[in-house]
Amino acid sequence: MSKWRGAGSGNSGGGGRPGGAGGPGRERVRRIVLAMRDPNVQVAGRGIRQLRRAGLSVDVGCLGKEAAQLNEVYLHWMKTKRPFVVLKAAMTLDGKIATASGESQWITGAKARAHVHQLRSQVDVIAVGVETVLKDDPQLTVRLSGGQRSATGVRQPVRLIVDSRLRTPYKARVLQGIEQAPTVIATTKLAGPRKVERLRKMGVQVLVLPRKGNRVSLDKCLQALGNMGIVSMLLEGGSELNAAFLRAGLVNRVALYVAPSLLGGQLTKGLLGGPSPGRLAEILPVSNLQVQTLGEDMLVTGNVVSLPFVSGRISEEGMRVG
Repeated sequence: MSKWRGAGSGNSGGGGRPGGAGGPGRERVRRIVLAMRDPNVQVAGRGIRQLRRAGLSVDVGCLGKEAAQLNEVYLHWMKTKRPFVVLKAAMTLDGKIATASGESQWITGAKARAHVHQLRSQVDVIAVGVETVLKDDPQLTVRLSGGQRSATGVRQPVRLIVDSRLRTPYKARVLQGIEQAPTVIATTKLAGPRKVERLRKMGVQVLVLPRKGNRVSLDKCLQALGNMGIVSMLLEGGSELNAAFLRAGLVNRVALYVAPSLLGGQLTKGLLGGPSPGRLAEILPVSNLQVQTLGEDMLVTGNVVSLPFVSGRISEEGMRVG
């Protein structure tokens, strides 16, 4: 008796005969083992029913936990309709991402920086705050080939700027090359309508969103992106935007590129800004830690465990994020 084992969800895929009815070879397949069902209600279970009607035995749930981890980005989007957010930063061993003057290029080495571009190529959106645009003038593109702007055939993610008053300069590099790498600015009604209109004429998609205090509501921002079909986001913000996303419970994973160096100083920029917690009970745990060596640097990844009280407290304090 032949068996197929796969991490798929048993979807019908839109038509045709059930995949197992003819078998992958000469021998007819009689049993299929699936790790999980697709949570999409429009298709969930349809393929399984087709297979069973064709006379195949279908078992669901084998290695289900592992399959859910492999598909965590899609599953998060299906459950929340918001993109899965990865907070990415390059920092020293003592958690510093920039000097007191804002200098940050480069804390990590060439291998770590190259890996960042691989990470960028895997997401739908790269997000920064307007302060990062004003200080660093980044391109926010995927560059995989010897310093070129983009490698042939590489899909460029959407570039997102959180900018409540539209302070982004019209000549900023993130507003160039929109045909290959689209740019979206999340702003509020605090921005002048003339600025909105000019940016739209330049090809920039401007989202005028509700405010949280005098800042863009990050929750509404993610909702809008989710409605656009955005499934994943790489957050490359400064310390304030990082903290605002994290303390609002909107970060799902961290990807921290750590250099073997120390910077120190009260005025240097740490990974997280915002209000200083007064109690250790406000620590946000990180689970499923993994460490990878990239030249002299390390990449530390893990999933953020959000606490139920976090979102409300930070919403009331209103961090400055853009």
